[in-house]
Amino acid sequence: MNGTQGTNGTNGTASTNRATGTNGATGAANPAVIVVGSGPTGLLLAGDLAAAGVPVTLLEKRPHGISNLSRALVLHARTLEQLDARGLADELEAKGKALDRLRLFAHLEVGLDRLPSRYNHLLVLPQYEVEKVLERRAIAAGVDFRYESEVVGLTQDADGVRVEVRGPGGASGTHRAAYVVGADGLHSPVREAIGLPFPGKSAIRSVVLADVKLAEKPESVLTVNAAGDAFAFIAPFADGYYRVIGWNRAHDVPDSEPLGLDEIKEITRLALGRDYGMHDARWMSRFHSDERQAPAYRVGRVFLAGDAAHVHTPAGGQGMNTGLQDAVNLSWKLAAAVQGRAPEGLLDTYQSERHPIGKAVLRSSGGIVRLAMVKRPWSVAGRAVLASFVNAVRPVRDRAVGQITGIGHRYPAPRGAHRLTGHRAPDVALKEGRLYEALREGGFVLIAPEGAAHGVSGTVTGPVAVKHWASDRRTTVLVRPDGYVAWAAEEVDADAVRAALGEWGAAPRDASLSPSFGAT
Repeated sequence: MNGTQGTNGTNGTASTNRATGTNGATGAANPAVIVVGSGPTGLLLAGDLAAAGVPVTLLEKRPHGISNLSRALVLHARTLEQLDARGLADELEAKGKALDRLRLFAHLEVGLDRLPSRYNHLLVLPQYEVEKVLERRAIAAGVDFRYESEVVGLTQDADGVRVEVRGPGGASGTHRAAYVVGADGLHSPVREAIGLPFPGKSAIRSVVLADVKLAEKPESVLTVNAAGDAFAFIAPFADGYYRVIGWNRAHDVPDSEPLGLDEIKEITRLALGRDYGMHDARWMSRFHSDERQAPAYRVGRVFLAGDAAHVHTPAGGQGMNTGLQDAVNLSWKLAAAVQGRAPEGLLDTYQSERHPIGKAVLRSSGGIVRLAMVKRPWSVAGRAVLASFVNAVRPVRDRAVGQITGIGHRYPAPRGAHRLTGHRAPDVALKEGRLYEALREGGFVLIAPEGAAHGVSGTVTGPVAVKHWASDRRTTVLVRPDGYVAWAAEEVDADAVRAALGEWGAAPRDASLSPSFGAT
């Protein structure tokens, strides 16, 4: 994961080489998948794979421990839905603070309460709280954790990937797997090893960040504003501290420049008009924010996810969310490949589905920053007109909210496909409960009309749960494990259902991987 190095404060976590998780494949010589990086993206991906019965090893350069120095602190609606499909959302909701409005910059505040989701809000929650929950799930599922294991080389052939590692004390080691996923951050060794460039630029320099206590409580859960050359953002933690992010365009210095609390107070006063009596900073850091994206998320048997694939400004709080959704998209496809269910081309859909989303996030987050920091009078006036337009025109506002929260994302559908194909599946009511409760089984969900139950059930094999509409709706819908519609039809056709199951890796095909990669 891409950690932020502060000028003050330390992690303070104990060093250990291995967590309590073990490889779930008894007697397997190698894991089927190696995940590199134990940030939120890597933890969710590894946990998904292990829960699906795929032997997985997670390599992490750092000693074991959850750092409280990470920058991300927002979960958006679509991510909460994905976590609900894993039975984790309720616990995280209890730890965070819900906010039904998101202020992007002066005069533009969008409401989230109209989102078509049970999570019609954003959740203010530090990244480390998310990591704790995801790590616990991964350990319980049987992920083999290897801490203090730095990737120093990687080669691949037609049958697998060989990873060279520098372990505790500098000891050399080698791991081999069928697939490798680099979720190892901005400076990804995996990305470098497969020769992918990371084109882009630094969008904002000398951003300051601190965790402080406040003598005066802010009026809102999230406090954000830009004025002149300054921008500031304040959000609460559950332990009484507040996260402050600030930027003064007029004070552009290297990341290595010492940072003191007085500078953070000054930026906050410039942007917000007051500093809320900041004191007792437990951590401060100066960093720069890049906008970069790898041209490909896959090279052979190696994949990139999260910050290893794309980085962007923190505007809109989309970073951690985009990485988690990368993981959700890739995990079930890798499981299908390892278990011999994946048709040709299924793994390629990770690139065709997620790369455009990453590009859109770069564009939207960068646009928010640039609009927030306009300075010339005509630019400020233009921003005000744009804000009024977005606030007044509901389709435009809904599209902006859908982009930021992930609710509006959809994936490409083939020509002639049903209109629902590629769209997010909402948490519809089923005769057996909610859709996202059904997705907790980890496989596909085939929703059929009640009268068609017998005919449809007879076509289903593999990781598919057949459920039924709570209403009298007649559409038959195949929902992927990541909560998107794979296929739909208005008339039940057993042959079409069978073809859809095979096309998306929901039906048995070829033999699974060689036992040398831990497949069963």
